[in-house]
Amino acid sequence: MPSSHASVNPIVLGLQIGLQILFLSLLGFAVVMALLSGDDVILVVAISALMLLTYAAAFFAHAVTAPAWRRTLRWVWVLALTVEWALLVSLTPFAAYLVFPLFFLYLELLPEPAATLAVGVTTAAAVLALGLHAGWSVGGVIGPIVGAGVAVLIGRAYRALRQEAADHQRLYEELQSAQSALAAAERESGVAAERARLAREIHDTVAQGLASITLLLNAVERADPQAVTAEQVRLARDTAAAGLAETRRFIRELTPPVLDEQSLGGALRRLAEKSWRRPGLHIVVRAPDALALPMDQQAALLRVAQGAMANVLTHAGATRATITLSASVEDTCLEIMDDGVGFDPAANAGPSGPSFGLRAMQERAEQLGGTVSVQSAVGDGTVVRVCIPREHGS
Repeated sequence: MPSSHASVNPIVLGLQIGLQILFLSLLGFAVVMALLSGDDVILVVAISALMLLTYAAAFFAHAVTAPAWRRTLRWVWVLALTVEWALLVSLTPFAAYLVFPLFFLYLELLPEPAATLAVGVTTAAAVLALGLHAGWSVGGVIGPIVGAGVAVLIGRAYRALRQEAADHQRLYEELQSAQSALAAAERESGVAAERARLAREIHDTVAQGLASITLLLNAVERADPQAVTAEQVRLARDTAAAGLAETRRFIRELTPPVLDEQSLGGALRRLAEKSWRRPGLHIVVRAPDALALPMDQQAALLRVAQGAMANVLTHAGATRATITLSASVEDTCLEIMDDGVGFDPAANAGPSGPSFGLRAMQERAEQLGGTVSVQSAVGDGTVVRVCIPREHGS
């Protein structure tokens, strides 16, 4: 039966094509020899045609997507081919050679030990058919047995190659997906960082200047409310106040949406209540609302929390997750802890470094002079801790 894999090893593809050619050649050989020898020609041709149609039906099996139905149809297909081969070999001994492609089909499609058992039974049937039709001989006995042994070896190698090809394709798709996700995250991080930078610049320059102008004009108006220029001072003060309000609106729009209130703790609580809520998962957020942090640090810690919680929701199978935000004189730390299935950090690192998700967290922290640590073990949950120096970027 042809493979449904999107991209296969060329050796695997060559073996598949060779199997189809072998089957068609041996079936044609049996028909031709039956015609030449006069062995029940009509029945031989009819059963051969039926066997060919049954074999061709496998090429339409990919339309069935339900795994249970595919397994059932696979067994029915193999059984039908075996019964048709048995009928054919009872009519002409030349059909006995068709047992060789059947060996490969058994080994590819049937689970063990059913595959090996099927090879053994059909080998015995082929030896018996050759002996009854053409008389007993060493070649008639040894030939099918040797063929069965070779088929088992090749079949196992073929299965290993298919599995290797499937693993390579899966790893390639995961790599592509991870690279796309990383690129999107980096673009998002770059946009957020630039928006945060602009918000800081406007806040520290234009907004502060307008605020100072407003205070100065208030002082002038209070000092001499009856002055000739009092109306002009009042108008200038109102204009400066309106400009300050508009500038603050720009700053809020430039701030990452979930941080529009300048509170990382509030943003984490809103995400826990709205975006991260799942049946069976209890999320606790321990974060002060009064903690003042530069916008770039807030944005970075928020993205790290989102990445870590995405892993919790997708892979951890946790019932409880705790997010803790704390600050000292030296640094600000964010800790995400869950009671999920955990993992082996050393195995997850791979030959080229940490996984893409963890690497993205590390890069965000390192951009601000911080560090990321991961503590986990299979069955013991996971703790991700990110710390960023308080003075960095202030």
